[in-house]
Amino acid sequence: MKPRLNTPQVPDQVVCLCCNAPHGYLYFNDGKKRSQIKCKVCGHLFQVQHRFRNGRKSKLFCPYCGLALFRWKVQKEVTIHKCPNDNCPHRLQAIAKLNPAEKVLQKVRSSQFKLNYQYREYHFKPAELVHSAPENPTVDLTKIHNSENVLGLILAFYVSFAVPARKTAAILRDVFNVKVSYQTVLNYAAAAAFYCHSFNLNHKGTINDISAGDETYIKILGKNHYVFFFISSESLKITAYHVVDNRGTQPAVIAMLEAIRTASPNQKIILVTDGNPSYPAGIHFINAMDKDNPNIQHHKVIGLQNLDTESEQWRPFKQLIERLNRTYKYHVRPAAGFNCLNGAIALTTLFVTHYNFLRPHMSLDYKPPVQLPELQMISTIQGKWIKILSLVA
Repeated sequence: MKPRLNTPQVPDQVVCLCCNAPHGYLYFNDGKKRSQIKCKVCGHLFQVQHRFRNGRKSKLFCPYCGLALFRWKVQKEVTIHKCPNDNCPHRLQAIAKLNPAEKVLQKVRSSQFKLNYQYREYHFKPAELVHSAPENPTVDLTKIHNSENVLGLILAFYVSFAVPARKTAAILRDVFNVKVSYQTVLNYAAAAAFYCHSFNLNHKGTINDISAGDETYIKILGKNHYVFFFISSESLKITAYHVVDNRGTQPAVIAMLEAIRTASPNQKIILVTDGNPSYPAGIHFINAMDKDNPNIQHHKVIGLQNLDTESEQWRPFKQLIERLNRTYKYHVRPAAGFNCLNGAIALTTLFVTHYNFLRPHMSLDYKPPVQLPELQMISTIQGKWIKILSLVA
């Protein structure tokens, strides 16, 4: 077997970790990165070690072994840096946690196990981390041709009682002798949602130490979109609702930032979610923003059965968000999908207003999660809707 020629030379002191072949039989296997070496003799792959990497150019180092991290993957929203040390305490500890079956699989398919320490460098800009909000309405609610009571009835039927827009218009026509079209119902709802969004964010108040989060899907023009929800464990109020077309890290970060926005200084926050990797990645990004005071802890509940102690301990909190998802689906199912993103955001915003400020909860002694003194003396649901809109104006 002849040595490798006409290729970038591997440093002289490097030998194969498997068969001890000299550097002449080794070559870089990842192009210009030059971070992975392959042996021509036995085919073994291994990473470049710190003793012959130029650590002076490195800005990131492993907190467990102190070696310079190399750039492993570059994606649109994140760059992943990885520790190259096979004897890193983090790697050895991860290997020790593997069961016998996983250890056998790790020797055959090592790429399925994340054993080495990784650091994720996100490229999010502050302008990109914006919570979804309804668009500026085309209808001015102060200049509509119907009375405030009609507007309140429309919101009561369409949102609070989950009646479709066409049936809402039919009820107003046949029961109250008020002639409005279903498009008027949708226009009024979109205009009210624009004002209710700021009302929701400004009046949600403080949050509990433990919150649960999850995402559920809706249909917009026949395609799946997702709504990220977070709910406080004791007050049962919705603290974040973000409508987006994917379940990536960025929308998870946006939802979690809004969920913890009103937290008290130095409050220790625990977020309970499912196994979606977007949540731990997003928490890593949020804690990195405040390195001196990383206040967010994360616990995940996997599957429908308690196969691990963590899932068994935190499943009651996960059930809260699952129950919220079912309630939300009950309110949006009559819409039978949406024709535009703004329509989905508008109905979701109005649902949160109803859920937090109007809907009585049995576990809260039949009171809403957020109790406003301005609404306690109003007996009708349509009157409460009008009062909320007047508080925003």
